[in-house]
Amino acid sequence: MAEVAWYDIKSKGWLRDLLILLHLPYTLWHLAYVFIGAALAPMMNWETLGWTLLAFFLGMGIGAHCLDELNGRPLRTKIPGVLLWVLAVVSILGAISIGVLVGVRESVWVIPCIVFGGFIVFAYNLEWPRDWARFGLFRELGLVGFFHRDIWFGFAWGAFPVLTAYIAQTHTLSLTIILVAVACLGYSLVQRMLSTQARFWRRKVFMLEGHYFTDAPLEPNRPIVLTKQDIIKPAEVALQCMTWTVIVAALGLLLLHI
Repeated sequence: MAEVAWYDIKSKGWLRDLLILLHLPYTLWHLAYVFIGAALAPMMNWETLGWTLLAFFLGMGIGAHCLDELNGRPLRTKIPGVLLWVLAVVSILGAISIGVLVGVRESVWVIPCIVFGGFIVFAYNLEWPRDWARFGLFRELGLVGFFHRDIWFGFAWGAFPVLTAYIAQTHTLSLTIILVAVACLGYSLVQRMLSTQARFWRRKVFMLEGHYFTDAPLEPNRPIVLTKQDIIKPAEVALQCMTWTVIVAALGLLLLHI
């Protein structure tokens, strides 16, 4: 079976399915936004950070990815659909419970975060509303799968973790965190564009025929075979660099509170 992502492993069975389902590099990437949001607070409540991190890992790292796999099996796992549903519902309910039992105790301003998070994880990953395709007007207006768009990904997986973690710490918002959230939204949009490009060539293109020519002194006018890897590699190398960049930056900000 061909690898479906740069972090896929050359193996079969439950271990491979579990690891690819978690999208570990990307999950760490987006959990780093939680660190960034919390680290920008004047004072750090480490217990609150721990609960916030757990909630996002459950809702985003497990729940969202299980729902995404249910929607067309893009990762080609053999995990039963019933198990994916159970994992998704239990993990998302766990994340919501943490928000209600722990977050609301800190600040009522986390309530909008709980409502939005609980909604967008289903709306984005299940591509709501798909059923509107049968209504011509909605299709013409481009409202089919309205919540499964790049801008929603950028906000829900970039800006939202930063804002939520900051609110959990400070019980308020500031111009600083809003600007940082916008930056994280933009960073996630770049991720989305690069990963969409790489996924297309990895998962949708099964055959490629082509040659290109260069003016290199050692190979003048010599045809060079164009491969899928030639197209995929720049995007995936950029994604790997971006992954570790944001993780290291988040850890650096956390050190300010130690």
